[in-house]
Amino acid sequence: MKVEKAMKCPGSASLFRCVALFAVVMGVSGSASALQPLITDDTGTQGAGSNQLEASYSRDRTRVGGDTERVHTVPLGYTYGLTDSVDIYASVAWSRIRVTGDDASGLGNTVVGTKWRFFENNESGTSLAIKPELAIPVSSSREREGLGTGKTSGSLTFILSQDLPFGSLHFNAGVGRDRFRDSDENPRTDYKRFSLAPVWDVSEQWKLALDVGTESARADGHTVRSKFAEVGAIYSPNKDVDLALGFIRTTDNESPKSTTHTLTGGVTWRF
Repeated sequence: MKVEKAMKCPGSASLFRCVALFAVVMGVSGSASALQPLITDDTGTQGAGSNQLEASYSRDRTRVGGDTERVHTVPLGYTYGLTDSVDIYASVAWSRIRVTGDDASGLGNTVVGTKWRFFENNESGTSLAIKPELAIPVSSSREREGLGTGKTSGSLTFILSQDLPFGSLHFNAGVGRDRFRDSDENPRTDYKRFSLAPVWDVSEQWKLALDVGTESARADGHTVRSKFAEVGAIYSPNKDVDLALGFIRTTDNESPKSTTHTLTGGVTWRF
């Protein structure tokens, strides 16, 4: 992916630096129904007629050779329980991207989606869900600045959650496609994602989590593979409010290799 203003990316290797950086922006501003601060989602839903608001802040710093790329993102998401097993949601994020002297800021794609928990066995503690979502296009100028995709993009994620004696375990497998107005400068990107997150119930108010995963992104005949690991904590002063903090490290297989460190924190309110 080549973004002319905020991300100047000549050549296929640099192209995929931009794919990786764009994935960071999209990842932290993605689904409003994920369990903060995790990237991996669970099968939990709000319940019929219930609401949820999420707000967070993420700061990313990526080192590529001698260059440093920084992204600040503030996502806001709303989720509504359509039925006991179906949620609908919408989210949007404001981002600021600073790459090799260039600076861009503004709103990214508005993401809309649903999560349907289609299987649940209370005796075994196993549940399954699917989560399709669409990213509404941004303007040509915001696409050029690296803030979003100028054509409708989307993803589909399969979710498995399993209750365990120490807490729970969540698994995600997803596919997606990012589409751009300027397909010559920004080739269509297809990606696959897999992740796994054990969550420990330390006490009635505290949860600790580990989240690990991998992504394969392909565009213009070239593939980049990245992997991430996150440690996170969730504090719930009551049943309606969660406070979350996480630290994520992401690396890719490009040469020279890039490493991204992300600090993220947020609040979730259910009502």
